[in-house]
Amino acid sequence: MDFVWISVICGILGFGTVGYFARYVLRQTSGTERIKEITSAIQEGALAFIHREYRTEIIVIVIIAIILALIPVLGWKTSIAFIFGALCSMGAGYAGMNMAVRSNGRTTAAAEKSLNQGLRVSFRGGAVMGLTVVSIGVIGLSILFFAWHKDPNFLAVIPAYGTGASLVALFARVGGGIFTKGADAGSDLVGKVEAGIPEDDPRNAAVIADFVGDNVGDVCGMGADLFESYVETVVAAMTLCIVGVIVAPEAIAPWVTKLFPSQSPEAALRAAWWLPMLIMAGGIVASIIGCFLVRVGEKVEMAALLGALRRGTLSASILTGVFSFLAIHFLNAQIGLFWAVLAGLIAGVLMGESTNYYTSYAFKPTREISQASTIGGGATIVRGFAVGLMSTWPPVLLVAIATIIAFHFASFYGVAIAAASMLSTLGVTLATDAYGPVADNAGGIATMAGLPPEVRERTDALDSLGNTTAATGKGFAIGAAVLNSLGLILSYALAAGLVTISTDGKITAPPELSLLSPPVIVGILIGALIPAVFVAMTMKSVSVTAGLIVDEVRRQWREIPGLREGKTRAQYGKCVDICTRAALKEMLAPSIMTIIAPILVGVILGKFALGGFLISALAVGFILAVTLNNAGGAWDNAKKWIESGQFGGKGSDAHKAAVVGDTTGDPMKDTAGPSLNIMLKLMSVISLLLAPVLSRFPGLF
Repeated sequence: MDFVWISVICGILGFGTVGYFARYVLRQTSGTERIKEITSAIQEGALAFIHREYRTEIIVIVIIAIILALIPVLGWKTSIAFIFGALCSMGAGYAGMNMAVRSNGRTTAAAEKSLNQGLRVSFRGGAVMGLTVVSIGVIGLSILFFAWHKDPNFLAVIPAYGTGASLVALFARVGGGIFTKGADAGSDLVGKVEAGIPEDDPRNAAVIADFVGDNVGDVCGMGADLFESYVETVVAAMTLCIVGVIVAPEAIAPWVTKLFPSQSPEAALRAAWWLPMLIMAGGIVASIIGCFLVRVGEKVEMAALLGALRRGTLSASILTGVFSFLAIHFLNAQIGLFWAVLAGLIAGVLMGESTNYYTSYAFKPTREISQASTIGGGATIVRGFAVGLMSTWPPVLLVAIATIIAFHFASFYGVAIAAASMLSTLGVTLATDAYGPVADNAGGIATMAGLPPEVRERTDALDSLGNTTAATGKGFAIGAAVLNSLGLILSYALAAGLVTISTDGKITAPPELSLLSPPVIVGILIGALIPAVFVAMTMKSVSVTAGLIVDEVRRQWREIPGLREGKTRAQYGKCVDICTRAALKEMLAPSIMTIIAPILVGVILGKFALGGFLISALAVGFILAVTLNNAGGAWDNAKKWIESGQFGGKGSDAHKAAVVGDTTGDPMKDTAGPSLNIMLKLMSVISLLLAPVLSRFPGLF
């Protein structure tokens, strides 16, 4: 029996657990009629946005699929794999978001009973997203493997699957991010800052749009982002093996045989294909166990809640390490591959902890931002930006160390395996991340439904926990994206003939790849430019959308009698529609730039310039993503630290300055920063997809 069947069985097991968790959540009470009314509006808005977004995506997907089918080197199988990857990503995002909008009201109702019950409902709602992503990922890859792994064109087929997933992820992240932060920033500016009304006040017409945005951006967008990373780590590892067979069989066979010394060259290559799938399969089982370990007693403190989630994720990481060791032993592989696995697992955990240190108000960096807010808004911005920049050194060094260890023990292939191991626990990691928006929605619903203060206290505790896990999850996503992109770039370098690999795994580069080569220098400069322009475009889009929301809320207060006094209900659907139209319009320009840039560089300047372009974009994008994510998270929690009673508490001058920082950081941490992850991966996988074409085309200059 091919070992890939183990992945299929584990994927089916994952789907079974998804069904169990979904059934558990849906069996819980939906709450009062007012709760049902609010959740119905959120659900309607979220599904309306995702349907309109998917219609736009399908048009783009069909156009690109036709182009791929018409390129002789790629062909119709590549086109089908591209469509299949896009559909898998869309399905994973839709399923997760659909459960999230059904979990939020039930979490509110559960919090009326106890904090523990609220945690259980919200976490299991998030677990549906996490386990759906990993289950669809391994089964989708297995289907492609069974269908076409013997096809000579498999080198183009596998990257096409990842490209389809990347395209959907980009639209989901950028569009969802513009929606959620446009609604959030607009709601805060006109509500908390201008009118002085509390957060989630029903008099604010943008409140429902803000709730909808949490689901389309932080659930569907994050799910599509990490689904893309998940499948592309396997794509990178498989592609390295396929490239070896097609491009350099005389070198790759001895090199792979060294990793799997007791097997023939053909068996060693098959084992190299199977290993990342087995690691992912073990990760699914470990994630399922980790999800069931997330439980607390009836009377708990905040530390116990956080400990419950960490127990689940750490247990999954340890179990994945054990399962990976067994897989490596069973395949008679060198122990060096296990060190690559450990490097990825440990780097992923430590990157999350690093993010937590720089963004949680339990630690010094964020508290210093709160203190700076006593001076004014300018000091808040300066100190927060400094924290964001300083926070880049741990993740950069961790990725660098993991890369060195993995490369030392298993060359290119080891880097891909390290990325695969980092993402192998995605089932439980994404569950803890998707839990956050559900808990956030639950708190807002409690306020709008006028529930007793103790219910809001419980939902606030769940929301605070969700903010911590969300920040940690974003740090993990950035690290995973960078290591994944690095694996894809290495695959591109080998597939396009940028480098050659010797029988002992040593890499040799031709003079054309020299840093002094003019095309490479130009590629490096353009690569450094693209992430900066991308960030500018996405942040401007949030600003435009927020401005439209502010105008609409002001209009309703001006034209609807009794709304300011709370005697009449706002027209919530108007703001949802404005955010939907603005997000779909504004997401096109950065998305098109991401798709076109590597193609133009490769066609005009050649494959060597494209290599420089990708490495430069990765380095700059990595620094920008960490800075934007951590600065935004630190500003958010600095505001929450003041709201807890520090430096004058709510309504003080320090609080007003902190709100400015929070509003500034929102598009940075929830739109621009996370979208950079996908931009880096999409440009890398597009380059890998076009490698067979670029290897035959020298460029125009």
